[in-house]
Amino acid sequence: MSFFPGKDPEFGDAASCDVVEQLIVPRTSDIGGFEVRRALPTIKRRLVGPFIFFDRMGPARLESGNALDVKPHPHIGLSTVTYLTEGEIGHRDTLGNNTVIRPGDVNLMTAGRGIVHSERTPDDLRLRPHQLAGVQTWLALPENDEETEPAFGHTDRKQLPFISEKGVSGRVVIGDFSGLKADVKTFTDTLFVDLVLEAGAAFPFPAQHEERALYILEGELEVAGDRFGAEQLLILRPGDNATLVGGLPAGCRVMLFGGAALDKPRHIWWNFVSSSKERIEQAKEDWKQGRFGLVPGDEQEFVPLPGR
Repeated sequence: MSFFPGKDPEFGDAASCDVVEQLIVPRTSDIGGFEVRRALPTIKRRLVGPFIFFDRMGPARLESGNALDVKPHPHIGLSTVTYLTEGEIGHRDTLGNNTVIRPGDVNLMTAGRGIVHSERTPDDLRLRPHQLAGVQTWLALPENDEETEPAFGHTDRKQLPFISEKGVSGRVVIGDFSGLKADVKTFTDTLFVDLVLEAGAAFPFPAQHEERALYILEGELEVAGDRFGAEQLLILRPGDNATLVGGLPAGCRVMLFGGAALDKPRHIWWNFVSSSKERIEQAKEDWKQGRFGLVPGDEQEFVPLPGR
């Protein structure tokens, strides 16, 4: 997961329809011509299920010679999820993984007791204009798994279950949805779905998961008669079934997500998540002292600890 220094989003008023519990309009940051919208965490909503962090990247056009270069940086106590809708990102980490993620694939990296990774535009894209867009999230780990061994998994889009019905298409990225199950390991009940609705097409979003939300990537979405535009986060009321309808004139693309609520609150500082403030302080010192290790093939640079 990249460290994008986006600001916390502003909290929006609840939508008028009962099924929508909260409406959040993310705060946008411009990072060298690359827009990032941070939807979670907010002051009034820290998590949805295990999702403690939700960034919308782009859409952006990177001109020839411009590139994404997120230097090696550390994580603890979480799993990062990277999902692209346009472009490519090269991932390297301290375990020796060297992978390029493309649209529809999913990278899930479990930091556990500690990992370092970098994310950069692949060399073959740097010399020509290209688009980049997607979502990056963090999943907080259950307390008993916060110090698990670090791990990394890349799942090709062809291996993810595909939703195909009249006016509706998409992928189940993580978890169970609409009778389909993705073979992507998580530590607790987790849902993550990429869904495209044509104008007027309807699809159910049942209340089978304890906490649920959706982020509108493109177009307009109708829920219980109310319409919502792109780049908004809707948090749904627990226990209430919802029907999603593609808005006119062009429908919409949304990311559905959620899962089981965490066992206890989490602390988040920079790239570190933990149920213990002391553990985060230890991680700070470990990064300052160079105890996290190096990323093979990307050893020359790193992101310094904020405030140093």
